[in-house]
Amino acid sequence: MKKFLIITLGILMFSCGSKKSVIAEGTASETVASAEVIKNHYNLKRNFKTAYIKSSARFKDDKLAQNVSAEIRIQKDEQILVSVRFLGITMAKAHITPKFVKYYEKIGGRFFEGDYSTLSKWLGTDLDFQKVQNMLIGEAMDDLTKGKYKTTVEEQLYKVEATFDKNTAKSFFFEAANYLIKKQEITQAKEDRMLLVSYPNHKDYPQAVMPTEVKIEANQKGKKTTIDIEYNTISFDENLNFPYSVPDGYERIYID
Repeated sequence: MKKFLIITLGILMFSCGSKKSVIAEGTASETVASAEVIKNHYNLKRNFKTAYIKSSARFKDDKLAQNVSAEIRIQKDEQILVSVRFLGITMAKAHITPKFVKYYEKIGGRFFEGDYSTLSKWLGTDLDFQKVQNMLIGEAMDDLTKGKYKTTVEEQLYKVEATFDKNTAKSFFFEAANYLIKKQEITQAKEDRMLLVSYPNHKDYPQAVMPTEVKIEANQKGKKTTIDIEYNTISFDENLNFPYSVPDGYERIYID
């Protein structure tokens, strides 16, 4: 359960998802300027204050395969609460804000509290609140208005690739009709690390365009972990609570 929460953090709405149709997508055939792709991606509507997502998820690595349910509460730009349940029982919970990361897991009775510098060092990749939020709502994890990028056509998608970081290769792929992000990939060849987040489909709600599914694949030194999160229902702008408290008797863990 801990790995499910950590990778979902790193790397991990008024209506029911089933009532909205999947957005039709377009194929890219000719290269356009990076600035145009980036501008159109950020023009997608994300006009909500809170989002409440009920989802089903599957976690798999070389030792474990587990199906769970996950409840995701987002107060945009302020906090995210993820609750992981198995057979209706809360097995793990994570609460993150721009300043801190907290989580606990029932199996093992452990909890963690720290900042992003600690977690990023442990994961081996840069991580912050905005990246986690963007990953969940189907937005480019990096701020594409900063830095230099080049755009090509690959797999009938616009591939926007960073050209300013020699140590880390970052690529963002967009379809051509609405500039929805289809996948984003971060690779650190020297460290033998790769994170791929893909979005099979999106739906259009009055408040926002949202993915219907988030597929996460992390490879590190020959070990592969996958997490598939399917959004079953989404509601917007409800008055949400973000309850988080570590049960008594849990042991705090520290990450060097």
